[in-house]
Amino acid sequence: MISREPTLERLATAQALLLTPFGLNESHLTRALAEITAHKVDDADLYFQYTRSEGWSLEEGIVKTGSFSIDQGVGVRAVAGEKTAFAYSDDISEASLMDAARTVRTISSAAQSRRVKTRARKVAGSRSLYNGLDPIATLDSTAKVELLGRVEKLARSRDPRIVQVMAGLASEYDVVMVARADGTLAADVRPLVRLSVTVIAEQKGRREVGSGGGGGRFGLAYFSDAQIAEYVDDAVKAALTNLEARPAPAGVMTVVLGPGWPGVLLHEAVGHGLEGDFNRKGSSAFSGRIGQRVAAKGVTVLDDGTITDRRGSLNVDDEGHATQCNVLIEDGILRGYIQDSMNARLSGVKPTGNGRRESYAHVPMPRMTNTYMPGGDRDPQEIVASIQKGLYATNFAGGQVDITSGKFVFSASEAFWVENGKIQYPVKGATIVGSGPEALKRVTMIGNDMRLDSGVGTCGKEGQSVPVGVGQPTLRIEGLTVGGTA
Repeated sequence: MISREPTLERLATAQALLLTPFGLNESHLTRALAEITAHKVDDADLYFQYTRSEGWSLEEGIVKTGSFSIDQGVGVRAVAGEKTAFAYSDDISEASLMDAARTVRTISSAAQSRRVKTRARKVAGSRSLYNGLDPIATLDSTAKVELLGRVEKLARSRDPRIVQVMAGLASEYDVVMVARADGTLAADVRPLVRLSVTVIAEQKGRREVGSGGGGGRFGLAYFSDAQIAEYVDDAVKAALTNLEARPAPAGVMTVVLGPGWPGVLLHEAVGHGLEGDFNRKGSSAFSGRIGQRVAAKGVTVLDDGTITDRRGSLNVDDEGHATQCNVLIEDGILRGYIQDSMNARLSGVKPTGNGRRESYAHVPMPRMTNTYMPGGDRDPQEIVASIQKGLYATNFAGGQVDITSGKFVFSASEAFWVENGKIQYPVKGATIVGSGPEALKRVTMIGNDMRLDSGVGTCGKEGQSVPVGVGQPTLRIEGLTVGGTA
């Protein structure tokens, strides 16, 4: 059997789903782009998308929901200066495509921009970060429900204090095609799965919640018995730990963050501030600071959309550019921002493969992929043992950040009080308050245990949600404010 080069294979899949059934071919795309660029615009693109998704949830041994949906459409965009005109339709046809093209080109009427001429076709470069399978088809419906049943049975068997179990399984098959005015033609076939488990533990009238789960860009066979057991153990451990938790102390103190998912603090407090749109507009705490020290020595922050099978990875971004590993901070020095096409052009730099959109009905903007801090040289146990009095936070429920000031607030869902280098007891109700730029400068110890999250992250920005990854090693940070309940 002769297989096609991966990029051409994805292009053929996209054409079979998004063009051929509607009587379209590449000449129609060229014609639509020519219609837009007949006026003075700086950029233009067409974004076709076909998404099939399925979800199952189980609670108290009963299938509570089962859903299946198919969505498809096309988004048409023209950019002139800082202005964007955008139209989209779930009707993929030559008539709607040309109508959208004529609509968005009107943005040029008030713009003083150069005219872009459509160029000869060029196919995006070859790469294959994940298998382009349809994950929904990798298990039948009966097997999916049985999988959730195994999750519940296993969770209940772990401890008699587990009184309620909720499990969910989600699968998505996403096919996109991008045609740009510069001649670029790109396609991607993106599988995505996620298994989640939430448990409630009860003891002496007190109830606490714990959660676990993960996923990525692969089929449902990934969720082996061993993998399910790991997710269940995480959820049960969190719930039982919180049953013993005491009110969290408050004050300014040393905080040690555990590896993996606590990298969500890095994502929110630092990552968003390094997105190109905020920095071009001067609204980020990191604006205009390229080449300056913004973090302690040893602190490096990467955004890498090329990690195999990861939830935040993409073969190409939603503008047809190949994703890449971007060094944002290197040994404490700010090296760059993440960029989409428009902000890169206006900033005089190249796109970084971070143009992302929720769907064909949304415009792209600079967004993170997998954002993490590489490991250092310290043993994590040594880092915890170095705490005289402080907080050891191993999991977070969520948080928020003010991009302009860099200030953040995060809620720890699993944390421990440490004295004289020893964990004393779990605490509840701890919130960590600080400034992203300042917190980076106060990193004093970096563990050698860098870990990416299990594949659960979803990032929201301006009403759009996209899958992302986070990660970090164990970190010791000085002088963070902890808001507690004690």
